[in-house]
Amino acid sequence: MIFRQLFDSESSTYTYLIGDASTGQAVLIDPVREQVDRDLKLVGELGLKLTYVFDTHVHADHVTASGLLRERTRCTVASGAGGAACADLQLHHGDEVRVGPSIFFRVLATPGHTDDSVSYLLEDRVFTGDALLVRGNGRTDFQNGSASQLHDSITRVLFSLPDETLVYPAHDYHGHTVTSIAEEKRYNPRLAGQSLEEFIHTMETLHLPKPQRIDVAVPANRACGRTPAPPPQGH
Repeated sequence: MIFRQLFDSESSTYTYLIGDASTGQAVLIDPVREQVDRDLKLVGELGLKLTYVFDTHVHADHVTASGLLRERTRCTVASGAGGAACADLQLHHGDEVRVGPSIFFRVLATPGHTDDSVSYLLEDRVFTGDALLVRGNGRTDFQNGSASQLHDSITRVLFSLPDETLVYPAHDYHGHTVTSIAEEKRYNPRLAGQSLEEFIHTMETLHLPKPQRIDVAVPANRACGRTPAPPPQGH
């Protein structure tokens, strides 16, 4: 398996490239529109062919490259059901996606940050989007977010994975690149030793500023990163 972790400094977004070495089939997880040329260059340099793009959710802080990558490579776009209607695959909990004969993803529904959030489990690692971050988690105050739902997604779905499972988030703002289920169970300050009520209180009192690009990013990402067409004008 070919694996690369890429970073967009403006939005602090991680994009992941996973490729099957035998067939050259590859997937990009959470690509950023401004990094399309970088990502496709790497795909070519590694002798891969992009066959899938996965988004973990409808992002509010950057515009996805999924639609543009589909236009340029004819790849299949996949995302959680109920988010981006433009996606070719609307994924639900328990769905499975194969990328080449040796790469097998299992979809985990992990709503709470947004109502369409999914994580992708691949062997010994899980790509958690904004549901579970390194020593943190995504906010729950927009896009039908729910603190209680996110707590369930983390503690009942993600924390049920083996302790040694590596956690690769969609973002990090402190220089971390990866964590593990065991680490987050023990050291995540919002979850370790905290009750559901304490978690909800924490999330309800964060008072975070509105994401700068949310008004642009969310409509664009519901259209796979392509600018939505304006509504027809009446005559």
